[in-house]
Amino acid sequence: MPTPFLSSEEYDERAHQLYNEGQYDEALDVLREGLALYPNAVELHIGVGYARLAREEYAWARQSFEKALVLDPDHEDALAGLGETLLKFGQRDQAVRVFRRILELGYSDDIDLILQVGRALFREELMDEAREFFEIAAREASELAEAAACLGYVRHRQGDDEGAIASLQRALQLDEEHTEARIYLANVLYDRGEYESALYHLEHTEPDDHWDELGIWRLVELKKSFYRLSDDDPELRPWEERLGELAGEVDDIDDLLSEIEAKVAEEEATRERGQLELFGALLTDLAERRAEESETTEHSIMTNDGRVYAGSWERIVRAMRDANKAMVGRSVQEFMATEARRGYSLTGVKIPTGDAEAFIRGSESAGLLRIVR
Repeated sequence: MPTPFLSSEEYDERAHQLYNEGQYDEALDVLREGLALYPNAVELHIGVGYARLAREEYAWARQSFEKALVLDPDHEDALAGLGETLLKFGQRDQAVRVFRRILELGYSDDIDLILQVGRALFREELMDEAREFFEIAAREASELAEAAACLGYVRHRQGDDEGAIASLQRALQLDEEHTEARIYLANVLYDRGEYESALYHLEHTEPDDHWDELGIWRLVELKKSFYRLSDDDPELRPWEERLGELAGEVDDIDDLLSEIEAKVAEEEATRERGQLELFGALLTDLAERRAEESETTEHSIMTNDGRVYAGSWERIVRAMRDANKAMVGRSVQEFMATEARRGYSLTGVKIPTGDAEAFIRGSESAGLLRIVR
């Protein structure tokens, strides 16, 4: 029921609060109520656009941003939102033109907006354009650690390790508590073989700072190597517990499967075994045929660093795991879970890990690789 005593700004403020809490459905309800009273409120149309964008309803999001721009053709937030939706539709050149319109209008000093645009471009692998916006942010807000860190991330993705290290170190000079930049820097240094420096930075983090298993595995490995710690050393226990927490997603699935198997076994005792055996035989035959097809079908992918892998989906993922030194001895499921978390931290895209094909297709959607066939 509309409440006429609320202004359009108050509706926008309420919706914004719900949006920040991740309550996108509730935010949309508030925005719709506001638009019923104030159909020409630009901010409310923009709010709907971002809520739709968060719900991955890209066509509806685009429509809302376009409505806002009809009312105010130069609204910077509407332009940024429209650019993001255009990227989702693969209209990259048009999106970049929309983003650059923001600069033409003189919003270079709106750091939050410039970083938002840079991150959107980064997620879609438009590294040159992302770097352009991150450089603007770093120049306009030279004392902002996040701007320096983002510039470091994009420089690393472009293969400029020296520039990446300089930017990440700058971020830590500005904010020594910027753990994301510290962990990223540690991994860059590790990949360059600068293990002592990598350990220094990893030791300045806490287990809860890590949302990816890779940095923890490297910390544990380096501690064992440099300090000659045994596998059961108490100093490693907090890190191993964090690894267990991060791997909990896989453990939960295993527990669920165990429960299902136990339930089925219990019910089998009350059913006609003949029909179950026939049904089981059919399922087994189908599974075997699917497995044979999966193992024999040839696919090919190319990662962003130029590596090519070919074979079945399962063989490709195993090869990717084997090429990652940090994952030696780990299961394929653990590798996919780790890479999915790393991908999410870089792109904001959730990558499924239910099976090899879903993982690879999800990685392609995140812009981390390309499926050739």
